[in-house]
Amino acid sequence: MNPWWMILIGGAGMSAVMVVLWLLQKRTGDAGIVDVAWGMGVGLLSLFFAWGSVEGDLTRRIIVATLALLWSLRLSGYILYRVLTMPEDGRYQTLKEKWGTAAQGKLFWFYQLQAVGSLLFALPMLLAARSTAPLGFLDYLGIAIWFAAISGELIADQQLSRFRSDPHQTGQVCQSGLWHYSRHPNYFFEWLHWWAYVCLAIQAPWGWLTILGPLLMLHFILNVTGIPPTEAQAIKSRGEAYREYQRTTSAFFPWPPKSKQVTI
Repeated sequence: MNPWWMILIGGAGMSAVMVVLWLLQKRTGDAGIVDVAWGMGVGLLSLFFAWGSVEGDLTRRIIVATLALLWSLRLSGYILYRVLTMPEDGRYQTLKEKWGTAAQGKLFWFYQLQAVGSLLFALPMLLAARSTAPLGFLDYLGIAIWFAAISGELIADQQLSRFRSDPHQTGQVCQSGLWHYSRHPNYFFEWLHWWAYVCLAIQAPWGWLTILGPLLMLHFILNVTGIPPTEAQAIKSRGEAYREYQRTTSAFFPWPPKSKQVTI
């Protein structure tokens, strides 16, 4: 299938899905469902792109579709569980308060922006699926990065979930396991995982463009929708304890923490 047609069909489909979900969040009052759809959209678009790229190497197409779909199922399933069992994410509560009566109109376009994001982050899978190069070292490196990153993200999520389920830790800051070395190890491994698709796609025509994916993801995590609103919410709920965590612990890349200040 012509790649431009696949992009057009995929983008239109995601836009329609986001309209439906925007209507759903108006009924439920929980805007966090968009986070479920964003990741699942990337996985389904990747499957569609791999299916339609019949001229590409079949083995690589299967690998790309499988890895992207497994990633999206894990991430979307985890977020869906949180949406169904926890109050609305504080980031969306803050946005609604900030936007006031214009909140629903702005959320509509915010949802459409997420549709565009799903499409953009699925494009590396389209390039990888259309590659005719035989499997080689970079493909196996990509698979290894994928497994390492997903394993790290699973461990980080489980450690945080265990911490939150302990009633004695209410109002405290998780600093055990991977969270001892990074304030956001889940974000770090999520970012690392996107390099897997770069390795799988880099040999394709225009494959070097896939490097923009992890770079764009890093920008969003560090400066836009990732760390800034998450930490603003953490300071609101945990106060000085989280400020001390910020002082001693790396924001993103895992690194041994600084020693804590001792006051006399």
